[in-house]
Amino acid sequence: MGIWTDTFIAPAEPALLPPEAFGRLVVDLARERLVRTPWALVAGNLCVNARLNWGSVSGHARWNRSPVGTTLRTEEYPVGEPDDDPPPWGPSHEEARLLAAGDAVLDVLPALRAAPYGAEDVAVTFAHMDFGNRAIAEYFRYEDHRTMLVCFALARPQHRPLSADECAAPGGPTHPVRTCVVHTFKHASGEGAVPALASVVSRHLGPDLISGSTWG
Repeated sequence: MGIWTDTFIAPAEPALLPPEAFGRLVVDLARERLVRTPWALVAGNLCVNARLNWGSVSGHARWNRSPVGTTLRTEEYPVGEPDDDPPPWGPSHEEARLLAAGDAVLDVLPALRAAPYGAEDVAVTFAHMDFGNRAIAEYFRYEDHRTMLVCFALARPQHRPLSADECAAPGGPTHPVRTCVVHTFKHASGEGAVPALASVVSRHLGPDLISGSTWG
């Protein structure tokens, strides 16, 4: 059956890219055939540790195809059960607006220019990794269109665990992030960042990258 894993890639220092540079990163991910559109742009209070496919704002933006302007919120799993653990072990509390969405990746650039970049958390969600790219198909072993990817530009640093089982007790080393890329998957032929993805991300975030994963 497999276990879902969310993997992040971020610079060693928690720097926020200028909005134009963040836009170039987003566009290159599609141009290099690492991801497939449609894309969605959200802004508000985001949690970089929210599970992508399971109740997160990014997941709602990806799967629900809500109208632009809709306010999206994290769902808690299990619903209503109190949990004071920090995410990813406990629930995330996100609330963000869907600012724009589309199929043409270049349309994300004017949408980013109009976004509250730096003042609020911003994220661009892609539908899934591009399995037409041989490097992607070989790494993930199975074609699975649930493998969404999100580019985060956070107003303030947040901490991602470097290696965490969400079903275990909270703890372990973390890494502060502001600009980062997170993708999800169920099956993979290797560990750590997808080499083809890390190659493109390094052109924009620098060669000194940190990668880590959460699963459960």
